[in-house]
Amino acid sequence: MRFDELDLSDDILDALDVMRFDECTPVQEQAIPHVLEGRDLIAVAQTGTGKTAAYLLPVIDRLYRLPEPEESVNCIVMAPTRELAQQIDRQMEGFSYYLPLTSVAIYGGTDGATFAQQQKALKLGADVVIATPGRLLAHMQMGYVDLSKVSYLILDEADRMLDMGFYDDIMSIVKQMPASRQTLMFSATMPPRIQQLAKAILDNPAEVKIAVSRPTEKIQQSAFVVYEPQKAALIRHILKTRHASRVIIFASSKLNVKDLTRTLRRAGLKAAEIHSDLDQKQRDEVMLKFRANRLDILVATDILARGIDIDDISMVVNYDVPHEAEDYVHRIGRTARAGAGGEAVTFISPREQQKFGGIEKFLGYEVKKEEVPAEFGETPQYRPERRGGNNGTRTQRGRRPEGNRDRKPKHVGKPKRNFRPRNSKPRNNPPQNK
Repeated sequence: MRFDELDLSDDILDALDVMRFDECTPVQEQAIPHVLEGRDLIAVAQTGTGKTAAYLLPVIDRLYRLPEPEESVNCIVMAPTRELAQQIDRQMEGFSYYLPLTSVAIYGGTDGATFAQQQKALKLGADVVIATPGRLLAHMQMGYVDLSKVSYLILDEADRMLDMGFYDDIMSIVKQMPASRQTLMFSATMPPRIQQLAKAILDNPAEVKIAVSRPTEKIQQSAFVVYEPQKAALIRHILKTRHASRVIIFASSKLNVKDLTRTLRRAGLKAAEIHSDLDQKQRDEVMLKFRANRLDILVATDILARGIDIDDISMVVNYDVPHEAEDYVHRIGRTARAGAGGEAVTFISPREQQKFGGIEKFLGYEVKKEEVPAEFGETPQYRPERRGGNNGTRTQRGRRPEGNRDRKPKHVGKPKRNFRPRNSKPRNNPPQNK
């Protein structure tokens, strides 16, 4: 379906034409008519399916058609992170370019001047407020935010907001809104807590379910089966031998992100880290440098897996295997966008083999395992059916030595749990009463 087949205003269609939005994605085609009809909606769709347009376009169309819009907050869009709130705000500016509507993004990690601008916008009223729950609630607690005229409430990436502990904040905000509002909820997954939230805030909603799509064939997927200590050296080898630029490396923790970034910089690579320990100004500077090609590599936690719109990523590396198959799809979906190709590489340690086996079951095929260069030494056998991989047995480039295929290694001289070398001092042991 084309956008001009929908009942949208000419000014919105003009903006879409300038932005080269022609064909609707499945979630847009199914969701927009329900929203235009005024129904509550729950939509299950992954990142990258066009869900932002699926809720913004019909809502700003309805706001535009109001006879005399009041100077008040008319629509609240809640998002889990500052990056996603900024992205939604940019799209809002594009979609409403020819419309007399106002919007403001409300998120934390800003300086005093930005906070004052947010405060002023909330006091005077804005047609659309795009906010993270924690920062919006902080403004509300200061007593100058009036949500009594809100007509539309939108929750984007609701599952991630609950994962981040925002349930109570969301409910506190919702209680200040009129019950007659129209509520739209978008989520990548539908766990029990999302169903509970939907039951609490939605009224006889329409349902749209877009199955989580498998990665596009334009993404060249591969994996290396290695021991954990081999990962750092292997990533340096891959980045240098493949002359990779425009790379995002995902790690499972902030500590891993920081350590890996230092390692890459020592190797002479233009890398920067991005995670929740950085304030908003620092994160903005990193993203600006990356978009301006002043950095080749971003090392990140899953803060970048959703909500960051960068079209020219050539390679995604899963330094650590993600916990869920959907997270894997979100991560590698950062590459091969806008019709381009891309590469996705995953490192699999013994303790991560079972998780990656689950990802392969979800994908419906086995991801190609690349051979680790001989100079990196012995590597594990890939046996995802066993918890913890191959239980520590070592192989040369993925193969167990002949004649020893079924024998478990002997752990000779393994110290007892409480073993302590003679004359060493105990660490962090509390004093004992004698």
